[in-house]
Amino acid sequence: MKIRVNTLLTGSILAVSLLSVVSQAAATATVDVYKSPTCGCCAKWVDHMRDHGFTVKTHDVGNKEIRKKSGISESLGSCHTALVNGYAIEGHVPAPDIIRLLQEKPKAIGLAVPDMPHGTPGMEGARSDPYNVLLIKERDEARKDTTIYNRYDPYARKAEQLQPANPEPGQEKSGSVMRLK
Repeated sequence: MKIRVNTLLTGSILAVSLLSVVSQAAATATVDVYKSPTCGCCAKWVDHMRDHGFTVKTHDVGNKEIRKKSGISESLGSCHTALVNGYAIEGHVPAPDIIRLLQEKPKAIGLAVPDMPHGTPGMEGARSDPYNVLLIKERDEARKDTTIYNRYDPYARKAEQLQPANPEPGQEKSGSVMRLK
């Protein structure tokens, strides 16, 4: 019993410490966002970033020049470009991925969600498409040369939810197989 209490207490302290580090990374980071003054989804993404503790400064001048200056290729382009702690963020990248980037500090240009996939922060609606957050390691790297940093697939989650949590003995999780005798 004493060991369980100590383990629980240690786990709780560790969890609080990690949450503190995560919120501190966001709270100390100022994000400069370059966007069109009329872009509604960009404004929603800015709200998403603020909701996650970031300080955001918007620059309503478009993003083509800053994208090129930051080393992000056209193949990774989206409607806005952000700069935070030396990294470039292209498009509707979720705040938790940016927080992770700021904690891990990889040698990279930044992150991108090319195009404008439905269901990304700022692009919420009735439809949610699968998309990848890409890690850009080199200047002007093409989309095909990036690394997948995180995957978002709402259909995979729905499929997992449809699977029974505790399948009956003899039932396999991979699906049913029809056997003829």
